[in-house]
Amino acid sequence: MRLVATLFFSLVMAAAGAQEWPQRPVRFIVPFPPGGATDIAARLLGEKLTQIWGQTVVIENRGGAAGGVGAAEAARAAPDGYTFLFPSGSVMTANQHVYPKLNYDPDKDFVPVTNVVAGPQVLSVPANSPYKTVKDLIEAAKANPGKFTFGHAGIGSQTHLAAENFLSSAKIDAVQVPYKGEGPALAALVAGDITFAVSNLAANLPHINSGRLRALGVTSKAEAMQLPGVPPIAKTLPGFENVGWFGIVAPTGTPKAIIDKVYRDSKRALEASDLRARLFVQGLAPVANSPEEFGRAMKEETRLWARVVKERHIQVQ
Repeated sequence: MRLVATLFFSLVMAAAGAQEWPQRPVRFIVPFPPGGATDIAARLLGEKLTQIWGQTVVIENRGGAAGGVGAAEAARAAPDGYTFLFPSGSVMTANQHVYPKLNYDPDKDFVPVTNVVAGPQVLSVPANSPYKTVKDLIEAAKANPGKFTFGHAGIGSQTHLAAENFLSSAKIDAVQVPYKGEGPALAALVAGDITFAVSNLAANLPHINSGRLRALGVTSKAEAMQLPGVPPIAKTLPGFENVGWFGIVAPTGTPKAIIDKVYRDSKRALEASDLRARLFVQGLAPVANSPEEFGRAMKEETRLWARVVKERHIQVQ
């Protein structure tokens, strides 16, 4: 009976601690520069959680090494519930297969909280590009092997893997140009420094809507409602699909009660019609799965990217 009473008391105290948390600002480390889809998703959710918690959610951008710099900083943070990592999928499921040495271990250094949002990528070119369709680009690339370039957010990043997936499906080659984030890669595309990019819809939309970029195709199986008239790449390459996601993980050792609270409050925030509307405009769909579901999904995706990275010979020496 004494053991049962002790366990019950511990659970009550843990729940009470979660109710009292947070007592100060909460930090979300985004492992990419501002302007990319990861940053956009984190800021939109952060605004809502700030209202729910009555404490500011501070977004800190720590770009570099395809998310590895920010992930390493988050891994070293105290597991007290005041620092979380807000990564794209590749940071947690692909980097370990691309980089022989990482300053963080996705499996040991972090525990899942929730997958916040997911969305497709867009194959885009500069507004003055001669290529008007996916077919145009593929045919030109085949006629000019090795002369086309594509930009991405860093080797092994979500946008790099999406582009490699496209190249593999189209059976074409192009020279990759890594940047320190999706925002800088798209800025280079707007400037005409590279031929194309396969970047997240959320980051692409402002450039497409302003006329600085031309969207050729989306990586989802169906047309994206935010880009009417832009066909799925699958119309040209049957079966092609690529989806990106952005979520929250916590340093290992973070109290379970706090993890559960962040999950529940994130889910509550993502159910709000105003946030859902703002995410829709960005081409992002709420997910809000449980920590357990999120963990299982990441393990499955890790196996997928292990195979793709090996087949495409993607590695940083």
